[in-house]
Amino acid sequence: MTHPGKPDKPPRILVAEDDAEMLSLVTEHLENEGYAVAGATRGAEALAQLRTGEFDLLLTDLRMPDVDGMEVLRAAKERQPDLPVVLITAFGTIETAIQAIRQGAYDYVTKPCAMAEISLLVRKALEDRRLREENRRLREEVAGRYRLHNLLGASPAMQAVFALIRQAAPGDANILISGESGTGKELVAKALHYNSPRSVRPFVPINCAAVPAGILESELFGHVKGAFTGAVRARRGLFREAEGGTLFLDEIGDMAPELQAKLLRAIEDRAVRPVGSDEAVPVDLRIVAATNKDLAARIQDRSFREDLYYRLAVIPIQLPPLRERREDIPLLAEHFLRRAAASAGKPELGFTPEAMAALLRHAWPGNVRELENVIERAVTLTPGNQIQPEGLLLDTSLAPAPSALLAQASRRPTLDELTSEYVALVIREVGGDKDKAAEILGVSKRTLYRWQRQGAPGDMLSSGETH
Repeated sequence: MTHPGKPDKPPRILVAEDDAEMLSLVTEHLENEGYAVAGATRGAEALAQLRTGEFDLLLTDLRMPDVDGMEVLRAAKERQPDLPVVLITAFGTIETAIQAIRQGAYDYVTKPCAMAEISLLVRKALEDRRLREENRRLREEVAGRYRLHNLLGASPAMQAVFALIRQAAPGDANILISGESGTGKELVAKALHYNSPRSVRPFVPINCAAVPAGILESELFGHVKGAFTGAVRARRGLFREAEGGTLFLDEIGDMAPELQAKLLRAIEDRAVRPVGSDEAVPVDLRIVAATNKDLAARIQDRSFREDLYYRLAVIPIQLPPLRERREDIPLLAEHFLRRAAASAGKPELGFTPEAMAALLRHAWPGNVRELENVIERAVTLTPGNQIQPEGLLLDTSLAPAPSALLAQASRRPTLDELTSEYVALVIREVGGDKDKAAEILGVSKRTLYRWQRQGAPGDMLSSGETH
């Protein structure tokens, strides 16, 4: 048996018992079971040990002559709120023991008590603590992955997205995230959830395009037993699974029109009607939807309801494709490299200047997801400490030819130098057509002229220049 999060260390147990003979018996028994045990014959002594040491469990007598078990319980919970406390009580004080449980004690055992009973309670209490600690750690890990500062992007376009997320996250308004496949729509949805007051409740995702229309209604709203062939038991549905939290409806643009009407009704009524039921069930949740489709065009051809669109897009968030925020490519590439290299046991791995230049030139039709896959593949296939352009296995048929700056391998050019050179490359590729170049670069024509005059597009991007 080990201390949670500290391998090879036995759990530490403090036993407070004024009966010296029983204290010795319990201590010896628990030590024989592999625990590290500290004893206290008085409540004041137990309080002193709690102030100076960390324990994994407290086993305390309820009645002690100087400081009783209730006071020891309160002090223990004040110092270590997650510390499980098991009380030893006589039959006549069971009511007090129950009161102690209401104040945070894990359980109690009555005198005379068998050692096997104490062993069972100790194991259960420590296992309960281990599970709670593991759940807390996992929640922190999930929150850490999706905290806003872990959404990477230094470009003005992404900084604008981050600002909108910060403003929108604390509220309850429904949000529609639009963007091409691979731009990180679910990542943004999770960032909204884990930076909101609803973060302690579930984040429930569903891909509306991956579930047949006939099944999606039941998935979302649930069904009663016998509602249709195969409904051998009732189902709560994802709306109710997300109670108090966030329901993420991915690929909402692919939802069948007849189901759109039912979704609209659920949003307006804040209630769902399970399939086969006549009763509506109230729900409290936030809806975040996402799509890679042009919903305006779908509204025009009547394949998507306009009223549903406005119910979902109370706050619209548009994610830019990677080709429109190329200044973020080095940042993202280095991030994915560090993560993949650490996983592969290659912490010294880096990019050659030519490899980074190739990443900057690539069209990225698969956006950030494609970039992540390319880096993971390169880490796996690179035998040395430097990723070369050929190790990226990029399709270079759409990329412009490398310039002298991008081809030099004697040093690592700065991001400003790479960006400036890339701007010049694009202008040359379009034959000097400034309108076309500005469109490809994702900036205004005025910004492009200013770049050419000042020669430092990186500085201007960081100061917020965009169209």
